Amino acid sequence: MDITTSTHNVDIVVVAMTGRLDALESAQVRALLTEHIEAGSHRIVIDLSAVEFVDSAGLAALVQAMKRSRSAGGDVRLVRPTDANAYRVFELTKFDQVFDIGDTAEDLVSGW
Repeated sequence: MDITTSTHNVDIVVVAMTGRLDALESAQVRALLTEHIEAGSHRIVIDLSAVEFVDSAGLAALVQAMKRSRSAGGDVRLVRPTDANAYRVFELTKFDQVFDIGDTAEDLVSGW
């Protein structure tokens, strides 16, 4: 009998945001997420629980990161904004069905 043991370290980055995820901030968010993905972190949890507003530019930054991450074999998961108005944009655009969205970063990390 041969027995082989291997250890797998899974690199998961958690990015927490506060304030507004809008056109003014989306370039910075896009650059940060691209930097992580290009550095080899293809599994990203974005904690939006403290975000109070999300617009189409903010959504575009998240979608771009998700596409890049998935093409590299990873994914982007989101922590649900606690502000109902911030979360509503995900429901209206049906992105709540595209992203894996959870209540805490810990839940999303442990699901990998």
